[in-house]
Amino acid sequence: MTRPESTGHDYDVVIAGASLAGSAAATLLARRGVRVALLERRSDPEAYKVLCTHSITANAYPVLDELGLVPAIEKAGAVRNDARWYTRWGWIEPRPAPGDPELPYAYNIRRSILDPLIRSRAAETPGVDLLLGHKVTGLVQEAGRTVGVRASTPQGEREIRARLVVGADGKDSAVAKAAGVPTRQYENARFAYLAHFRNLPLRDGIIHTWFLEPDMAYAFPNDDGVTVLTVVPDKKRLPAFREDLEGSFSAFVRALPEAPPIDSAERITKIIGMVDYPLHTRRPTAPGVALIGDAALTGDPLWGVGCGWALESAQWLTEAVAASAATGQGDLDRALARYGRIHRRRLLGHQTLAADFATSRPFNPMERLMFSAAARDASLARHMHRFSQRLIGPLRFLNPVAVAKASAVNIKHREPAAPPAR
Repeated sequence: MTRPESTGHDYDVVIAGASLAGSAAATLLARRGVRVALLERRSDPEAYKVLCTHSITANAYPVLDELGLVPAIEKAGAVRNDARWYTRWGWIEPRPAPGDPELPYAYNIRRSILDPLIRSRAAETPGVDLLLGHKVTGLVQEAGRTVGVRASTPQGEREIRARLVVGADGKDSAVAKAAGVPTRQYENARFAYLAHFRNLPLRDGIIHTWFLEPDMAYAFPNDDGVTVLTVVPDKKRLPAFREDLEGSFSAFVRALPEAPPIDSAERITKIIGMVDYPLHTRRPTAPGVALIGDAALTGDPLWGVGCGWALESAQWLTEAVAASAATGQGDLDRALARYGRIHRRRLLGHQTLAADFATSRPFNPMERLMFSAAARDASLARHMHRFSQRLIGPLRFLNPVAVAKASAVNIKHREPAAPPAR
């Protein structure tokens, strides 16, 4: 075990949660000289998150690269997450401009592969102690500041002190609750059911998303020929789904435009659901505490952004606090404030749009403008791709030049649009 070098602290940083955000943060911090205790409530090093889109958006590719994971996940069979999207105006199909390099991408890879991989990378990093079977039960606080955690372990209760406690313990974060961090919650007026299929053919072998206004669906191809197929209907349809889940799921998929042929594919998992999955945001810092991943912000699973933002927030926190956490001589509160500003600036706009769309409304006028134009114009389809991969924010997506171009494209296509598919 890494030995403490300073009186009063067992570690520089203790991280609750050894999934994507926590393992990434532990690795990146330790590489910068920070002594990290990485706590995971589950005792199995192969444990993984089941309810997930299993997709990492392109905004997180630099984090994967810094972690050195790109060769490993490609070797494991990860699929590049190119995509096409159905709308009432037709398919949006981003393609590189002639002569240009390929569009930015990251990967789809099942969490059963990804979680143990990134966790083992953290455990192998000098300066990280991976402590399995350690569940945070409370925080140690002095003079209004968090200075450690209390955890239940296979050997009994334990107290671990650190300069900084990081909550990477998901949407129901015990760290956030114990620190008294308020939660702002947004209702999600859709529900979702998903299943994994093997050998489910998709055009070009890429992600398909269906915007059916208000219903949604998506198919994400993953490693080993496995596709995650998810239906995301309006909650008004939930009673009928509950009466006959198998039949309703299959009927929904068969009715999709260019429907994936599920009857000829092998379903390898049960149909599992997220009947009530609200979005939430929390202030990402408190005295002596930082929140990353879903602990700070849980988006709509519809968009498949959670994995990418988990990795990015780990990197943002590392860059902000590593120097002061490692030495104990910098201004940690100022570093945490810097992380909080970055987190809000990068994600608040995305979350605001997602929360509005989660009300299960049809497209608003600006969305109709941009989506219809992207179905008709290659450059706007690429613009949509950059936004969907979270490489640009809402302000850049809806910048005056893009809006003007979309308006001009639509003026040339004044034929009446087909009604929504549902």
